[in-house]
Amino acid sequence: MADIKAKKQSNKPQDYSAANIQVLEGLEAVRKRPGMYIGSTDERGLHHLIYEIVDNSIDEAMAGHCDKIQIIINENSSVTITDNGRGIPVDKHKKTGLSGVETVLTVLHAGGKFGEGGGYKVSGGLHGVGASVVNALSESLDVVVSNKQKLYQQSYKRGKSTSKLKLVKGAKTEQSGTQITFYPDTEIFENINYDFNTLEERFREMAYLTKGIWIDFTDKRDQTLPGGLRKVFFFDSGLEAFVRQLNRGRSTVHNEPIYFIQEKDDVLIEVALQYNNSFTENILTFANCIKTIDGGSHLTGFRTALTRVLNDYARKNKILKVVDTNLTGEDVREGLSAIISVKLANPQFEGQTKTRLGNPEVKGAVESIVASFLSRGLEENPQIAKKILEKGMMAARAREAAKKARDLVQRKGFLENSSLPGKLADCSEKDPDQCEIYLVEGDSAGGSAKSARDRRNQAILPLKGKILNVEKARLDKMLSHEEIKVLITALGTGFGDEFTNDNLRYGKVIIMTDADVDGAHIRTLLLTFFFRFMPKLIEEGHLYIAQPPLYSISHGKKMTWLFTDSERDSYVDENQNGKAINFQRYKGLGEMNPEQLWETTMDPMNRMLKKVTIENAQTSSELFSMLMGEEVGPRKHFINSHAAEAKLDI
Repeated sequence: MADIKAKKQSNKPQDYSAANIQVLEGLEAVRKRPGMYIGSTDERGLHHLIYEIVDNSIDEAMAGHCDKIQIIINENSSVTITDNGRGIPVDKHKKTGLSGVETVLTVLHAGGKFGEGGGYKVSGGLHGVGASVVNALSESLDVVVSNKQKLYQQSYKRGKSTSKLKLVKGAKTEQSGTQITFYPDTEIFENINYDFNTLEERFREMAYLTKGIWIDFTDKRDQTLPGGLRKVFFFDSGLEAFVRQLNRGRSTVHNEPIYFIQEKDDVLIEVALQYNNSFTENILTFANCIKTIDGGSHLTGFRTALTRVLNDYARKNKILKVVDTNLTGEDVREGLSAIISVKLANPQFEGQTKTRLGNPEVKGAVESIVASFLSRGLEENPQIAKKILEKGMMAARAREAAKKARDLVQRKGFLENSSLPGKLADCSEKDPDQCEIYLVEGDSAGGSAKSARDRRNQAILPLKGKILNVEKARLDKMLSHEEIKVLITALGTGFGDEFTNDNLRYGKVIIMTDADVDGAHIRTLLLTFFFRFMPKLIEEGHLYIAQPPLYSISHGKKMTWLFTDSERDSYVDENQNGKAINFQRYKGLGEMNPEQLWETTMDPMNRMLKKVTIENAQTSSELFSMLMGEEVGPRKHFINSHAAEAKLDI
């Protein structure tokens, strides 16, 4: 009875009063829930700290007060960001009673980006939140402000000032600007490890988007280079240079990008576009220099105008006949590279980290400006207009052919759910999270893998020869390729815009090819297909690469397996003792018997799998275009530049 009584008492609701309400003052809320302000506390959030301070400097540049920004990752992984803008105000703020510097760095939603008559007409950053958030999430932060006469300095720790804003005695300067040095808080971030390439890509974009800005980026952590690794960015042609960069390695339909800039309804709209001979579109959108990876109203306005103007021109000039249907948006965007940049006073971003622009008025402004300039441009350049429309009409014909092929693939997939492709050796488990499929090179390795596998949850799909290079083929040709049709049917996800992981039949999709040149080529062809037509498969962590051993050493009945050349070298150093060691080099999976293949490559307890990820979609797209596209020149240059890094298998 005592136990029952105690249980009943524990179920009574506790008293709830004002005393239960926790009030977080100052920047405590940021430290309590950092993900709400910077998205995450992993590497992405770590980089976001840098972006926030640099965004403030870019705001100064957009306001016409700054043309140089320097970013330094110091030896101890602190970061110093310096600009030659106006400098944060040092006078006392009437409402807070603090200096302008301390107000900006310690008070949320304080800054020159609010209300009419503020310090900025347009801005990026977290709208008055950025600098204070970085301060709150930093173990230490030091700020130095110059105003063309005097220098002022102040220090902080985890968002709180440890000194007053003080005049640096004896220091004189003819420059103005702000310098902030911060070290991220190890209580918030597990790893203080910046990725140079990710930051470099972001700063390059900023330089493209802010014509005439000089961005100097140095990483002093690399002690092998005198002064550290350094990159400097400056583009006097801005978006035009940006779109040329997107089309690097591709042949273009017209030599010069189409470019225009115009303000409408208090929105500054800047667009550059150029068509190439590829079959994929590449449109990047920005609002106040912030990349909106999920698009938004500016992208919608651009797409609507582009489709309407090209169809109107084609009808007016009898390029499209009366019996012809209009070109779709998909048709007119085939092979299009474009940058859309808008700058406005009060951007409405969806999500704190700004992945999509929501302002409805921007759609109409962009649509109007793009339609006006593009219509005039086509009329003035009929040869370019004709080439663009010819490409769109070819895309339309291919789309119709692809629709028939797509319907056939989907119809077969539906009818054959009970009997999947004959070459597929399926598993008995029905829970996709427990299942995995191996994409195996050739029938020989496929037969070995079928014998080696765990039939309960491992499926095997042998692929004959090298699949089609989808970078050089339109959708209709891709869907007529037998191996790709079998692959799409086996996975069950659909592809392209119709792809959904909800129907994925296997939680792990594993590419398993031979450890030779042909195997590497087949692996690259498969990666190209997945990147172009099933990118969500990669983004959601379902794609893997199997790592078969390169060498074996026999010790009677026992075998030692070595997976890399460095493992082999280490083994030699540790075990040679003046004696020759006989290695067996495996170039093909078929060289191993099923027991060996299971032990080394398929047994979940022993195997090595590499998860495929996309760290930077834009860089990845450029690399696939360069390595797998039509243009030989850029590929040859890439090979020559990286030849010393290659390990030849002779």
